Amino acid sequence: MLKLIIIGLKDLKIMFRDRAALTFMLLAPFLLTIGLGFVTGRFSGNSGSGLSDIPVIVVNLDQGELGNALADVFNSEDLAALVEPTVADSAEAAYRLIDDDQAAAAVIIPAGFTESIIPTQEMLETENYNPDPVQIEIYSNPARPTSAGVIKAIVDEFISRVEEGRITGLTAMLGIPGLETMPTDQIESLARSMFENAETESASTTAIALKKASQGADAVEFDPLAYMAPGMALMFLMYTVSNGGRSILAEKAQGTLPRLLVSPTVASQILGGKVFGIFLTGVAQVGILILASTVFFGVRWGDPLGVVVLILAAVFGATGWGLLLTAIGRTPGQVGALGSSIMLMFGILGGSFISLDQLPAAIQWISKITPNAWGLDGFTTLALGGGLPQLAEPIIALLVMGASLFVVSAVIFSRSNVMKR
Repeated sequence: MLKLIIIGLKDLKIMFRDRAALTFMLLAPFLLTIGLGFVTGRFSGNSGSGLSDIPVIVVNLDQGELGNALADVFNSEDLAALVEPTVADSAEAAYRLIDDDQAAAAVIIPAGFTESIIPTQEMLETENYNPDPVQIEIYSNPARPTSAGVIKAIVDEFISRVEEGRITGLTAMLGIPGLETMPTDQIESLARSMFENAETESASTTAIALKKASQGADAVEFDPLAYMAPGMALMFLMYTVSNGGRSILAEKAQGTLPRLLVSPTVASQILGGKVFGIFLTGVAQVGILILASTVFFGVRWGDPLGVVVLILAAVFGATGWGLLLTAIGRTPGQVGALGSSIMLMFGILGGSFISLDQLPAAIQWISKITPNAWGLDGFTTLALGGGLPQLAEPIIALLVMGASLFVVSAVIFSRSNVMKR
């Protein structure tokens, strides 16, 4: 274990002595972040970025309890400074307004949304009752991706609270004695009252509503750099991990690796140390860029523990890709070329340049193979006031991604002669 750590720290020192690598790892993403900041008006004082008074169209075709509740969310005092809602009578009217660039997004609440979650007595008495899911539609404006993303986050938070209230109410009902013999109308009334109570209690802890306290308002104020900075960092992270993998083949060609293999150190320790060095370099790179964005731009990243865990998970997932490229490549040049291609491809697919919400559904599905998409999902959650519990999905996905790629790479390495004398 000690040898593995020593090899990893040695590779970290070597990487940070390489001026060309440092320029590509740190300076390039930092300068690109500054450029995007000027483009979006973050540094010019331009308020046209759409992060206050975001115009949103609300179409409530449901007119039920939950549909009205979501409409009330957008008209609440807590979100008065963030969104500027307008009511439309039909989805077609909302589509036209979005196509004319009159709003950032349209939230269309379909008829039957409330009943799909809280069924009526007549529906419960229907034989083989099995309702189809009714989904809320968000029609976003491709010209305002960041603002549309904020609207989507508000709706996602509302849906999560509704689901939390439904599960809480259902769990409480199952514990009521004599439920099986209770009349249907009494069950419906009880279910509605318990659901409403659970929804009210959970709404007080929502991460989306802007609180009147200054610290609460700061926590949920979305900064576009909180999306751009990690987007650039994650894209150039792919260069870092592929460059680290390229160094393994370069050392073999230069004779350094064979000398290590004849020492009293097993091949697994050497490979593990190399991988550990790549991981440490990636963590240092992303950590430095995040810290620089905080110091120079005043970006608020949210929950510090969530930021640290997300960085570790994102680098772990990216390191798996870097190791796979090393296992596939035959020469350092091949790994470098593959790494540059993957960096740009993952940057586009992962949302570093354009919000994934604006891309076709098929592309959004393919983007899940990239650590960029999951990492940006986590950083956006943090920027909107979420914490470590809300990061469970992206963190688990990144860990599974890294572990799977490590296993595949290990199998390829075992069949090659890279780690042989």
